[in-house]
Amino acid sequence: MPDIRFHYSEQTSLHQCQFQAMASPCQVIIEAPKDFTPQTLYKQVSEEAWRIEKKFSRYRDDNLLYRINQHEKCELDSETLSLLDFAQQCYELSDGLFDVTSGVLRKVWNFKTLKSLPSKQSVDALLPFIGFNKVIRQGNTIELPEGMSLDLGGIGKEYAVDKCWQILKQSCPFPFLINFGGDLRVSGPRLESKNWRSGIENPDGIQPSAVIEIKQGAITTSGTAMQHVTFNGVRYGHILNPKTGWPVERPPLSITVAASSCIEAGLLSTLAMLQGENARTFLEEQGVTFWLQ
Repeated sequence: MPDIRFHYSEQTSLHQCQFQAMASPCQVIIEAPKDFTPQTLYKQVSEEAWRIEKKFSRYRDDNLLYRINQHEKCELDSETLSLLDFAQQCYELSDGLFDVTSGVLRKVWNFKTLKSLPSKQSVDALLPFIGFNKVIRQGNTIELPEGMSLDLGGIGKEYAVDKCWQILKQSCPFPFLINFGGDLRVSGPRLESKNWRSGIENPDGIQPSAVIEIKQGAITTSGTAMQHVTFNGVRYGHILNPKTGWPVERPPLSITVAASSCIEAGLLSTLAMLQGENARTFLEEQGVTFWLQ
């Protein structure tokens, strides 16, 4: 069993649970009396997060996604079918900018090891293997053309937050907050109608650049602060345009969006990043609450 840490603060009446999943620190906070015992709830949430990670991680060779990426014709269960339907909707709504087949670009854009810019030829050679419209889907079956692959990382963590939120919402009688790597969702206001408070990470410093108060819904952040390279004075972030194969030009350092669910907020923040310098205009047109850095 992976490590889970528990803590209770009498000063704030907050029970906290921390664990690792999806390469992120995960936190569940419940505001409840000291004699409340949330361990069973924490176990359900952590196991659900690990289940989703195991099922949809592209780093494993023992799940359905691996078989799909090996170009097998696979039958999809209802959960995977639902996620891929959502991915298709994202692809169509974004005019192809949100594309879960664009992970193939990692072959030339590895921001942890990149020593020089890839050549235009090497990038262009990968473009024929990108495009969700090329995925062969018939009913509940899927098959990828040779050279293509799926990566659900762009929606997986937000999906996990919402699924874990549903588990707690059904069983927890007290206010709670779920935070997976900065993507968070709350059950509602704290006791005595207090708001939850969360800091927005400062891309250039340790202290948060702002503190958000939230009483309902979800918040997600997308950005390039942690993964980028600079060559000849030009900064290249890790968010790539699947149509060109190159990093989005002049995006904000980070975008935080509030919405009713994590998967909705995550979609909006990612789509906004893909708009580059037009991110603010895009978000204003959506009529959502957001913060840019």
